[in-house]
Amino acid sequence: MKVFTAAERPDLDRRADALSAEVWPEYNLHGDVLNETWGELDARFPELQFVLVEGDEILAQGHMIPLRWDGTVDGLPEGIDDVMLEGLELDGSPNAASALAIEVLPAHQGRGLAPRMLEEMRALCAAHGLEHLLAPLRPSWKERYPLAPIERYAAWTRDDGLPFDPWLRVHVRAGGEILKAVERSLRITGTVAEWEEWTGMPFPESGSYVFPQGLATVEIDRDADLGAYWEPNVWVAHRP
Repeated sequence: MKVFTAAERPDLDRRADALSAEVWPEYNLHGDVLNETWGELDARFPELQFVLVEGDEILAQGHMIPLRWDGTVDGLPEGIDDVMLEGLELDGSPNAASALAIEVLPAHQGRGLAPRMLEEMRALCAAHGLEHLLAPLRPSWKERYPLAPIERYAAWTRDDGLPFDPWLRVHVRAGGEILKAVERSLRITGTVAEWEEWTGMPFPESGSYVFPQGLATVEIDRDADLGAYWEPNVWVAHRP
């Protein structure tokens, strides 16, 4: 397995971009902020976007953005929307990077590639002299408990003391420190028809709905023809 950044192999990066949508639930591809800004990553920070390959086959793709962080919990961006905006508006030299996504293609999930991708992110941070790697994590089992507040969910542990959530466990085992959970990280809004298409379920009246693969509820307002969702995240910090 080898790693290439978008700066080194833009052709691989473009191929990976076309495949990475398979990783996410459909609704998750329609973020209000991320949809407007995601295309700037390759153009402005190609050295922090990378692809893991085996021969000619793409296994996974990683995305990061540089930022400045004062090392305090209060100094964290509110969530992934804010970290994207802060990174794009960065004034001065960065001292950190934030992970935005680790996308292991479905055919290669279960091979233990996510920890490898995390290690590659840490290595890229070190190579660029960045002191911190942050990550606003999307907990992998939170969709099973959409009504549980993210602060409580993030605090759940197993009998061995490790986090209950598998993705949080990967980061903690790699030396990451859980800093805080945020309820409002990724904003997604759309018409009622769009939300029905994205989720594959009807919303017959206004109200709060649990929906497939949602980490929280979506608020449906049929009079305003609006579905609004805030995805929660959990901030974790690593030292490269």
